[in-house]
Amino acid sequence: MREPIREIIAGLAAVALLTGCGPLTSAGTATPSPSPTATTASPSPTGPAAPVQPLEAAFEKVIADVLPSIVQINTRVGLGSGVVFDTAGHIVTNAHVVGEATSMNVTLATGGAPRRARLVSSFSAGDLAVIKVEDPDGLRPARFGDSSKLRVGQIVLAMGNPLGLSGSVTNGIISALGRTVTEPQNPGSPGATIAGAIQTSAAINPGNSGGALVDLSGQVIGIPTLAATDPTLGGGTAPGIGFAIPSNTAIDIAAQIVKDGKVTNTRRAALGIRGSTVIGFDGESAGVSVVQVEPGGAAEKAGIRAGDTIVSLNGRQTPTMALLVEIIATLKPGDQARVGLIRADGARETVTVTLGELPGE
Repeated sequence: MREPIREIIAGLAAVALLTGCGPLTSAGTATPSPSPTATTASPSPTGPAAPVQPLEAAFEKVIADVLPSIVQINTRVGLGSGVVFDTAGHIVTNAHVVGEATSMNVTLATGGAPRRARLVSSFSAGDLAVIKVEDPDGLRPARFGDSSKLRVGQIVLAMGNPLGLSGSVTNGIISALGRTVTEPQNPGSPGATIAGAIQTSAAINPGNSGGALVDLSGQVIGIPTLAATDPTLGGGTAPGIGFAIPSNTAIDIAAQIVKDGKVTNTRRAALGIRGSTVIGFDGESAGVSVVQVEPGGAAEKAGIRAGDTIVSLNGRQTPTMALLVEIIATLKPGDQARVGLIRADGARETVTVTLGELPGE
């Protein structure tokens, strides 16, 4: 069960890699950093308690309100977190937390015996899934906020089960909005690309995946999913750089799964190809080789053929498949895109493609 924490690629970042924050499959250790000797006297244990500050009181209230809606999800290969979606027992989490499991155990942050749950459906392309608890008695649905109204600098709390420490809370701010990040392909995760991700300085660690990023009004505004790693530190976690799926995306996908048992409208653009990264003679990535064109898809209609190499999209170079997918993820179905090609005979050409819709699962 103990495996290395998996790494993922940050498609638009040149200096950092990313790692999924769950499911937890490796041991966690903590080493306290040395700190300077305190220069102020400790308060007397018999003296009056210090008054609670407004921000501290706000933290305490949010935690008390939201933590009962956070669960720990255990599969046979690891653990992660989830957020109670409704009173019927539906829980939203990351697809990579569920992996290939169809059944799992769920434990409430407030304690109690584990409850059996089953997978309703996963949307692996967006790294979201919905599971359903057999016994929903006492589950408290979280309140979800409108992620389109978020502002850089807002204080947020990340709630989940990092390193298996149930009901843990960290704090930080929204560091940036609108990031696009991509996971690598591996068993249980085909390489999700998350568009419009929330970047936060709240600490996110393995086991946090699928939990809640919460604002100070107690609303879930994101699903923590990824943590950055610094390759200059041997792949160690880069402090204060984590990413969450916006709540509006999570609500949309989860509601479709609850209603229809699957995602019926991904709202994601698709080129309609299967491809792989081409490595040039210099060992560098040089484009995306079109391995297969989907019949009737956007690429086929525009004249793209198997054997072509895609080298740009809308003027941006596409040296890797991951970067091509990330650029497409920022567009919408029906958008027109200029695709730069090198044909199988070496001729260069640019074609205009009307993008289709990424299918659901």
